[in-house]
Amino acid sequence: METTTKANGAAKSKVPDKIPVAAHPLAEDPTDIASNIKYHAQYSPHFTPIKFEPEQAYYAAAESVRDRLIQQWNETYLHYHKVDPKQTYYLSMEFLQGRALTNAIGNLDIQDAYASALNKLGHELEEITEQEKDMALGNGGLGRLASCFLDSMATLNLPAWGYGLRYRYGLFKQSISKAGQEETAEDWLEKFSPWEVVRHDVVFPVRFFGHVEVLPTGSRKWVGGEVLQALAYDVPIPGYKTKNTNSLRLWEAKASAVDFNLFQFNDGQYGSAAELHARAQQICAVLYPGDATEEGKLLRLKQQFFLCSASLQDIISRFKERNVGTDARQWSEFPSKVAVQLNDTHPTLAIPELMRLLMDEEGLGWDEAWDVTSRSLPSTRTIAYTNHTVLPEALEKWSQVVMSKLLPRHMEIIAEIDKRFIAMIESTRPDLKNKIADMRILDHNPNKPVVRMANLCVVSGHTVNGVAQLHSDILKAELFADYVSVWPTKFQNKTNGITPRRWLRFCSPELSEIITKWLKTDKWVTNLDLLVGLRQFADNPELQAEWDSAKMANKKRLAQYVLRVTGESIDPSTLFDIQVKRIHEYKRQLLNILGAVYRYKKLKEMSPEERKSTTPRTIMIGGKAFATYTNAKRIVKLVNDVGAVVNTDPEVNEYLKVVFVPNYNVSVAEVLIPGSELSQHISTAGMEASGTSNMKFALNGCLIIGTLDGANVEIREEVGKENFFLFGATADEVPRSGRTERMDWLLSPTLRVWYVRFLIICSDDVQFKPDPRYEEAKEFIRSNAFGSYDYNPLLDSLEGNSGFGRGDYFLVGHDFPAYIDAQAQVDEAYKEIFGFQYSFGRSFHCLFSFPMQMEKNDNLNWIIQGPKEMDKDVDIEHGRKGKFSSDRTISQYAKEIWKIEECPVP
Repeated sequence: METTTKANGAAKSKVPDKIPVAAHPLAEDPTDIASNIKYHAQYSPHFTPIKFEPEQAYYAAAESVRDRLIQQWNETYLHYHKVDPKQTYYLSMEFLQGRALTNAIGNLDIQDAYASALNKLGHELEEITEQEKDMALGNGGLGRLASCFLDSMATLNLPAWGYGLRYRYGLFKQSISKAGQEETAEDWLEKFSPWEVVRHDVVFPVRFFGHVEVLPTGSRKWVGGEVLQALAYDVPIPGYKTKNTNSLRLWEAKASAVDFNLFQFNDGQYGSAAELHARAQQICAVLYPGDATEEGKLLRLKQQFFLCSASLQDIISRFKERNVGTDARQWSEFPSKVAVQLNDTHPTLAIPELMRLLMDEEGLGWDEAWDVTSRSLPSTRTIAYTNHTVLPEALEKWSQVVMSKLLPRHMEIIAEIDKRFIAMIESTRPDLKNKIADMRILDHNPNKPVVRMANLCVVSGHTVNGVAQLHSDILKAELFADYVSVWPTKFQNKTNGITPRRWLRFCSPELSEIITKWLKTDKWVTNLDLLVGLRQFADNPELQAEWDSAKMANKKRLAQYVLRVTGESIDPSTLFDIQVKRIHEYKRQLLNILGAVYRYKKLKEMSPEERKSTTPRTIMIGGKAFATYTNAKRIVKLVNDVGAVVNTDPEVNEYLKVVFVPNYNVSVAEVLIPGSELSQHISTAGMEASGTSNMKFALNGCLIIGTLDGANVEIREEVGKENFFLFGATADEVPRSGRTERMDWLLSPTLRVWYVRFLIICSDDVQFKPDPRYEEAKEFIRSNAFGSYDYNPLLDSLEGNSGFGRGDYFLVGHDFPAYIDAQAQVDEAYKEIFGFQYSFGRSFHCLFSFPMQMEKNDNLNWIIQGPKEMDKDVDIEHGRKGKFSSDRTISQYAKEIWKIEECPVP
């Protein structure tokens, strides 16, 4: 490769002269692809022409791939426009996409060609993909799920769109100092994103504040206030080995030139001159701005309405394009062409906004507009709602005062929906009269009148679904029980899933190649049911050796990454124990680190010979704590303080290390998950709606230690209870008392576990006695063994009557002894495979050789097969081998909620 030397002596790469410059937008041959990359480096320039370093090569390669995507994208758009199928519009405040280059060339099936092309240009594909920054459009599972769903929609050839906001600075970039977590703005748009296409012809006005006028006709009109512009940026979403390429449409808020006050600017009033422009920039600046202040609450509500209004106007605009001269009769066809899915309560304002647009802008009456939005035959309703939580603080409630001020017309519409709902209940269900105060949308508490967004979704949506069977059971039996008695068919379960493309095929290529080799097909990438075919080879030493080698390669890659980002050296021959997810007390990273503290203390008390008989372990924890969530940030600091002591202790660090992996995101997960051997999914039972990281770990041959919570329940049913390290109280472990008899009416054993947690928290009859080991771990922290930071406020939340009205609300202390016992089972199982020596020399066979009372031929027990015999009362769906693929989830949404069909591009 040619270089040119700068004055400072540094060598800078140049584009090799031997590769001709030529535009080949649809090239498949590596030489032609290299020419197209070079073409973009020269004719789509973003850097000085003499440079072709990895960063420049990345942007040129991305634009070359985008050429192919745009071709397929345009064909898809035109095909949908011609066929005019019913389409789904998925509204979400988050989309956690991850890097696009690897995913795009993988789905287009051109990885090898691009690897060869870049090699001809003097670069390695792996080096180039590392240059891409993750799109900062999400935070955790909600956004990652949305992105998995988009991938499956395109792969299944379903006509669908995603709608979100184009956050410039994301949530935040996390770094770790001695003070703990520090937050800085994400910089994914510091230069530009090559994957976006701005649509200057797709702009819609979005109004805030103002007032409602009553026109002479009696109709109402929202006027005045401030009006911003929503500008569309589209991101292509290619399906796997299909021509269909769908769109993720992101909205950016702008003010127009006429809103810039030139007179004020020339008069030196610079802030006032561009005041509306500054307010526009705030809307899409940050994901989930702090809401401790009234200004923060107002900004969050602005964000939610901005997404809903722009998206609904766009949806209606395209419907009208295909229905020129739309009249009331044709509007009745709207739900047969449009399905809107609300991903959690954040986009709830889509309901009153659709009503406003239909009534105030399109001239429909209330009844006609309501028929379009909600009240018509199940197959033709428009809006459906996915619930993602049963935590009270996560069920959004907005101040009626704030809503009336910011969105006066919408407050009127919400009040009318509430009034009509109450009238319906009073006339049809007089037995629920005493429940109306809890069921209604508007809470008129004089101290704090609010709009209950979840109630608005349930009342107005044609379908409400949970995201795991346990979660859906809780919704129907507890949270929305009264609504279920009114609309028993409205509620469904749609267990979440993950895309096997990103979460196995691309992030673990060695393992994927082994699976393809032994199955003699790569069709498993779109049909995980085929993985059951590996079962016949479970005893084959050659397969086991290959699998073992792939796992060790992933562990070494992970060890190199940890060394690079933390400076900590970890041994790939130790058990890699990982918990990565956003930091929250209910997810119980505190339980994990307390267990690590106890393990460290016991190791310190052992003799050198005794330590040699233990299972060496590297505990890795990662995740972001919300900037204003004090206890979560204390947990992050505690993890790092424990690691600082443990990792530098020469007596112990051969047998235990504790590492906090900073700035957890999709790209980090793609390194951590394939290298894992044990993953922790230990949330308080009944509080995790689903969780999808458990599915990602399991798909990569990783064992789970966890509670009966969320999708853990269904994973355990699929893989067999002998292959899941379960801990935590179950119904039959709770002392019999008058209060426990309340469980008799509950429908499922898993739901009883959730109710047991409730009883433990609330019952005066149940006397909790802390385990000595639990007290020992807490006192060790209080002894300043890990520094002088005052952890008493954090530890106090586990005791007394602090926190949510009662100490240890998340049952850390209650479950601690069972957790320690389960971890001891992990240690013993690991020893059975590798013996007692420290240098194991290889990782354990997560899918083949983990002997927990298993027969030799039953060792291929994870996602590739279900339990050999299933209880007759378990839904037949639980026997599906590809159950945790998002392809399965989306197929069910399409058939059972959206009523849409495949529309493949010919």
